[in-house]
Amino acid sequence: MSLRWTYLDTPDVVAWSELTNLLATVDRTEEFYAPEDLAEELEEQDFDRVRDSIAVWDGDRLVGYGQLRLSAALTAEGYVRANLDGGVHPQWRARGIGTELMDRMEPRARALSAQRHPGAPLQLRSSGRLEGDPVRPMLEHRGYSVVRYFTEMARPLPGTPIAATDPRVEPYRPDLADAVRLAHNDAFATHWGSTAQTVEQWTHMVTSRSFRPETSRIVRDGDVVLAYVLTAQWVPRELYVSLVGTRQSARGGGLARACLAGTVAAAAASGDYDVVELEVDSVNPTGAGEMYASLGFVETRTTATYAKVEQLD
Repeated sequence: MSLRWTYLDTPDVVAWSELTNLLATVDRTEEFYAPEDLAEELEEQDFDRVRDSIAVWDGDRLVGYGQLRLSAALTAEGYVRANLDGGVHPQWRARGIGTELMDRMEPRARALSAQRHPGAPLQLRSSGRLEGDPVRPMLEHRGYSVVRYFTEMARPLPGTPIAATDPRVEPYRPDLADAVRLAHNDAFATHWGSTAQTVEQWTHMVTSRSFRPETSRIVRDGDVVLAYVLTAQWVPRELYVSLVGTRQSARGGGLARACLAGTVAAAAASGDYDVVELEVDSVNPTGAGEMYASLGFVETRTTATYAKVEQLD
């Protein structure tokens, strides 16, 4: 093969979107992205498109890509988290492209980890997708193993009516963005694989084109946000619940459930959506899966996260 290896850049987002959306169908990743969404990813804080992304071209066709994202802070377990993402066009598989992508991304992750978090162990993570996906044997051959399963759930709209909206719940407001960030950092401080969100990271998320403030909900006590649900949209007629959380000191009062009920009601009332979707850690210690089920969400599929930990010199 005569392939050209370069990096993902703004002029590439249309071809990148086409490949990503093809893989969303073929591999059932269900991760559909418009070119504008991918253009925003290239602007994420601490992401160097030249060194942290890979584009593989056969002529003028994008046939593979890779992305590396390194956590700005250590996870709850004390790891530097490196997410390795990417894909190869089905017609160009079994030619070593996926292996070469990993061969290039792993050393970059090690170098960045040593630079930003000297002495901390590095956790390399990648999605194993659905059972039977060909990426799993490749990851296992490289020393990765399943560390977590995530269950995707969906609720049709309007669906079965839910209880009246809790009066404590109110719509998200941009002026409360940092208060929600602080609530999120507290809620996820001990959650597997999570890292504290910086102001810059949070601002990027809540100002992105996919963020949907009109269906996001919060509960607060004065200036302190106690619970929240944040939503986004990438696919027409589909609302995605990106984040759900409750401050540790406020748990047990049904606040997250109340926020989610408010989000579902708002989405149904808008007429803009046919379904609400979310993802839950299969061993979530707060029992989130049961809470989602109580609001009409049903399991649709389960994916695996693979990882390996390295102690860098």
